[in-house]
Amino acid sequence: MTTKPTSTAKAVPQRRLSRDERQRQLLDAAWKLISGEGTDALTLGRLAAEAGITKPVAYDHFGTRNGLLVALYQDFDVRQTALIDAAIAASKPVLKEKARVIAAGYIECVMTQGREIPGVLAALGGSPELASVKHQYQLAFIKKCQAILAPYAGPAGIAQAGMWAMLGAADGLAHAAVAQDIGVEQARDELMQTIVAMVKRSK
Repeated sequence: MTTKPTSTAKAVPQRRLSRDERQRQLLDAAWKLISGEGTDALTLGRLAAEAGITKPVAYDHFGTRNGLLVALYQDFDVRQTALIDAAIAASKPVLKEKARVIAAGYIECVMTQGREIPGVLAALGGSPELASVKHQYQLAFIKKCQAILAPYAGPAGIAQAGMWAMLGAADGLAHAAVAQDIGVEQARDELMQTIVAMVKRSK
């Protein structure tokens, strides 16, 4: 009777993730959880289970659920900013082209996150602390758009009220496109026209 040789091969240990890599893994897992079950299902304990880590690791990265929501919004903002910056740099110095890039970048980024972003935004507005964080990012986006559009506006620039109207239109159109109430192209075109009209009114 022969016996099978015993294997002496050792399991190769998995490479330990850096803090940044772990953060990226957790954010991706959080977006996936929100996509499947909605923002209400998002807790640090549930995130830890989904990512296959212990709770203390999740708490070490985000501290609280509010901290996680802020990190998700920051993640969304970073990608949105990078998308628009790259497109603006490559676009022609014409008002309609700049407006098209801003509109396309905003709509595309929200579409990429699908139903997740409305849930995160709603959760951010649920407390004064989180609403303040959201407001800061909104102001930063408005300031960026003002700088992009300034060369095509009148001497006084674009009124702050007009910029807030543009942001409201962008949110409304993007979320309507996510809900499939309107087409993505319709959302982009309408937002572009809104931006162009706003700039022309400032002259």
